[in-house]
Amino acid sequence: ARMSNASLRHSGIFLCILLLQCFISTALCNAGFAFTEEPSERAGKSDGYCGRILRAQGTRKEGYNEFRLRVEGDPENYQPGSTYRVTLYASSPAYFRGFTLIALREGREGDKEEDYAGNFQIIDEEDTQFMINCPPAVTESTPRRRTRIQVFWTAPPSASGCVTLKASIVQKRIIYFQDEGSLTKRMCEKESLYGETTEKPLLDCCACGTAKYRVTFHGNWSEKVHPKDYPRRANHWSAIIGASHSKNYVLWEYGGYASEGIKKVAELGSPVSMEEEIRQKGDDVLTVIKMKAQWPAWQPLNVRAAPSAEFSVDRTRHLMSFLTMLGPSPDWNVGLSAEDLCTKECGWAQRVVQDMIPWDAGTDNGVTYESPNKPTVPQEKIRPLTSLDHPQSPFYDPEGGAITPVARVVVERIARKGEQCNVVPDNVDDIVADIAQEEKEEDDTPETCIYSNWSPWSACSSATCDKGKRMRQRMLKAQLDLSVPCPHTQDFEPCMGPGCSDEEGSTCTMSEWITWSPCSMSCGMGLRSRERYVKQFPDDGSVCTLPTEENEKCTVNEECTPNSCLVTEWGEWDSCSATCGLGMKRRERMVKMPPPDGSICGAEVLEVEKCMMPECHTIPCMLSPWSDWSDCSVTCGKGMRTRQRMLKSPVELGECTEDLEQVEKCMLPECPTDCMVSEWTEWSECNKSCGKGHMIRTRMVKLEPQFGGDSCPETVQRKKCKIRKCNRGGGQGQVNSDEKKRRKEAREKRRSKQGGRQGEETTSTAEHPGCKMRPWSSWTDCTKLCGGGIQERLMTAKRRLKSAQLPSCKDRKEIRACNVHPC
Repeated sequence: ARMSNASLRHSGIFLCILLLQCFISTALCNAGFAFTEEPSERAGKSDGYCGRILRAQGTRKEGYNEFRLRVEGDPENYQPGSTYRVTLYASSPAYFRGFTLIALREGREGDKEEDYAGNFQIIDEEDTQFMINCPPAVTESTPRRRTRIQVFWTAPPSASGCVTLKASIVQKRIIYFQDEGSLTKRMCEKESLYGETTEKPLLDCCACGTAKYRVTFHGNWSEKVHPKDYPRRANHWSAIIGASHSKNYVLWEYGGYASEGIKKVAELGSPVSMEEEIRQKGDDVLTVIKMKAQWPAWQPLNVRAAPSAEFSVDRTRHLMSFLTMLGPSPDWNVGLSAEDLCTKECGWAQRVVQDMIPWDAGTDNGVTYESPNKPTVPQEKIRPLTSLDHPQSPFYDPEGGAITPVARVVVERIARKGEQCNVVPDNVDDIVADIAQEEKEEDDTPETCIYSNWSPWSACSSATCDKGKRMRQRMLKAQLDLSVPCPHTQDFEPCMGPGCSDEEGSTCTMSEWITWSPCSMSCGMGLRSRERYVKQFPDDGSVCTLPTEENEKCTVNEECTPNSCLVTEWGEWDSCSATCGLGMKRRERMVKMPPPDGSICGAEVLEVEKCMMPECHTIPCMLSPWSDWSDCSVTCGKGMRTRQRMLKSPVELGECTEDLEQVEKCMLPECPTDCMVSEWTEWSECNKSCGKGHMIRTRMVKLEPQFGGDSCPETVQRKKCKIRKCNRGGGQGQVNSDEKKRRKEAREKRRSKQGGRQGEETTSTAEHPGCKMRPWSSWTDCTKLCGGGIQERLMTAKRRLKSAQLPSCKDRKEIRACNVHPC
């Protein structure tokens, strides 16, 4: 018995080790150990491709509903080539340690590679990986307790039939694998609404000639349809940019990386770089598609027509792609990628209609419309947005429902040119378009002559059964080469009066009515109109009598009066300010027309009321709204400011990686700058050699005052100076007095004989007895252009008399201030 117990313990230890190995490597688990109820002889057979996975059934529970496999939106059908988010999760308090996920074609066993449908894409490599011995299957990266995993699954191409997604769950010692129930999801291919179009680009197009299309973009992104966090003030669609192109050029695609042009559109709404990229592709591009931006994003069709553009395709360039950003957003766009307009029947698709959900360009990490810029490093692949991306996303749905489309695009064929492979036209419009194209083909217009299209044929000039003429004309827009003459701009052909032909030819072919114009009045009753044109006149040349214009009355705001304040209808209520519990919501309306007398409109334009949301249940990463920005960290100049938010949910429920604080730069008015001056210079010499004089000193302005700073102080100072008294002693004074008289007389004589210069020298000499002085030199240039400078001039002795005293014959220098005005 002791040996038996020891053996049992040994066997239990071995079993535990084997279980641990099974959890660490699903491949090992499937290869060597599975809790299977199948006969051992079946297990012993040679396993086919991924065959072991399909037999990992093990112990089951009847009627359990702890685990569930779900495809986002719960679709019953899949769109070929589309990408879906697949979630495998456990209901609380259940969990699982390992799993396996596969996608099989209906009726296949999984023994061969071609039995598997579509492709999985790993979202989190720390959580999931492809199975080593079965590449189409996805399994866990490491065995641990988990309640949810997510992967992307791209549906197979057309004609793949129905597909079954299956999951196995490893929990403790039980492996669950259901052929039916909550761990299995069956989807069949969605039938195309437009049989002529292909779901994926054809490798080669067999259509003949060319076709012309009109693409119309109908934006449906509005506060009414997408109310959560809708940006009221800045919502818009950016300018649309795209091209018709060959299979050798890819503008954008799911699973690819955004080019620099795509990034500029996705983040900034700028199509400039994208257009440059398109035009650089040369012969791979036939037509560049452009449409103007739309501000705001949505308006009724009677206010603003949907934007459209025309483009052409041919056998080589039969694909069409475009994109536009919905703004504001981090990097979200909508668009078509490589839409093939060539049909399997070697014709051109007549009409394509596609509803659109936004996709992420993979260049910015923002999760809301107005998230701050946060570049994605490294750049991620382009992928469609889903309703489970982030709780703060405006498209978030905890149930994982499908995102409501934000736009619809309609592509319609409007003409075909050249010989067509399938010559049977689809409808009257095609007949008319083809006739018009044939007429164009007969035209031998040189390529250097640019004309408008021909006008419709006029009525026949004959009102009887006599032969007459009818005319059409066109305009010459440009003549690129003046040496090549441009043919006539009028064309005539014979015709007969109405009722003279053998066949009935009096039927007019009219275009469809265009949309109604806006009402002529913004208040009360007015008129609106719509038009159509004659696409084909009767073959007999008769006048078309069907109306080409219609008018009808319209009323805008019946309750308004011409002298009252006109306001719009109330907008939809905002989403509640609280995600749970008591909050506030509001709605607004706008003043369309103020009172004519200029008074203020008294109508209410804002309503606020309380709202009650479901009882609060804390979940990971529930955050409070952002606080107001703090004051700038400085009182002037450049600084920083911050704002915070709080984590509402307990940390125990999960780690939250969202930022709780944001910092940004702030700029206040520039700080005042006071005037700065240099130190004073040394005092200058006294400007007099005897008697009273003055000295000056200066300083420089180093920095002028700015932005209201203190003004500059004085830059020049003067002070008195006295070297010695002039003319000391009485005797000497009498001598000097006599000398002055004598010299004065001599000076007057010399002035009359020698002129002014000799007189100046005498004057100088008279001022200095015993010396012959030169005249004053010119003032030197000012040492500064502003802020206070110095000028000086010199007087030097020319000849010293014997009776002169030494100090009186000393050279003299005078200094004065200059340019004292502020800089």
